[in-house]
Amino acid sequence: MFGFISKNIITGLVTILPVVLTLYLLYWFAVSVESILGGLIQALLPGEWYWPGMGLAAGLLVFFTAGLMMNAYLVQRLFAKSEQVFYHMPLARTLYPALRDFFDYFSPTTRKEFEQVVAVTLGETGMQVIGFVTQPLPERMPESFRDEDSVLVYLPLSYMIGGYAVLIPRSAVRPLDMKIEEAMRFSLTAGMAGTTSKTSPPDHKDD
Repeated sequence: MFGFISKNIITGLVTILPVVLTLYLLYWFAVSVESILGGLIQALLPGEWYWPGMGLAAGLLVFFTAGLMMNAYLVQRLFAKSEQVFYHMPLARTLYPALRDFFDYFSPTTRKEFEQVVAVTLGETGMQVIGFVTQPLPERMPESFRDEDSVLVYLPLSYMIGGYAVLIPRSAVRPLDMKIEEAMRFSLTAGMAGTTSKTSPPDHKDD
């Protein structure tokens, strides 16, 4: 009886917790943007002109405008120049590159150009592991680490945050038709999460 109750409690927790955390993060983001920009708007405009939500709307507008401007080559160059300040500040040069790389990982441009889910063959054993091509361009890797016939692949570990970035021959890499989110979820849960089938299951008809 106790096992039945605990099993259903855990099932309910696993089902509800991701939804609650996702909604909370979205709520936290909206409240934070509204608090910062909303306060600024109230300081600049008469009180009767302000209505709740203006801060969030202004934030979304700022993000959209910044993303739109980054499509211009001149803005990209100016941003890259100004960004160098953080790479030379004592504390920021340690934190900023890591944060920059983390958020670049979710950039639509970066994902479109470089992200690819692959199966990596381990030697002659026939074993294969799922990996993610993080850098296919030799010129963007350290000079002593460059190889025209190899790509840099990230191999995630199951049930933990971590993994290995390895230089692998292109011949040992086979592209997989999987979305990055699906492949990461599959790897981190050691395959227990399964994958979403791209084809609908066949209909079962009664004989």
